[in-house]
Amino acid sequence: MRGILGVIAIAIAFVACMHGGPEPEPLWVKHARLENEILIRWQEIRTFRHEAGMDLEPTTTAFMENRGTPPKQVRAVCPNGRDAPKVCHDVCNLSEDICDNMEHICNLADELGKGDDFAQQKCSSAKASCKEARQRCCGCKKDTPS
Repeated sequence: MRGILGVIAIAIAFVACMHGGPEPEPLWVKHARLENEILIRWQEIRTFRHEAGMDLEPTTTAFMENRGTPPKQVRAVCPNGRDAPKVCHDVCNLSEDICDNMEHICNLADELGKGDDFAQQKCSSAKASCKEARQRCCGCKKDTPS
């Protein structure tokens, strides 16, 4: 359903451009566009989780623990994976991708406002995914002999 809203928003923007130049984006079009971007990034996180061998959704515990935590603090759950042993590169690189998407999703959710339940839920889910992925990367680094 949200994908359809994105297509409608693009069509309206195209028609507006064809009739004398850009008009200000209506609020509902902006809202649909931002929610569509959130959904795309959230789906990418699910793909990254799958590639890392994780469940597609974060645990309920991780979801609840990180709801009010700022994205940068979630990301800092352990040092970055850029210096990880070669055997950990895949899982650590995926954790970086997940956390990048988390920051983007949460920025969009902030733009939509605290009252947008859809956006705030996706931000919370992305935070939980970031934390779990970072923990997995750090666990790999600890378990791998130097």
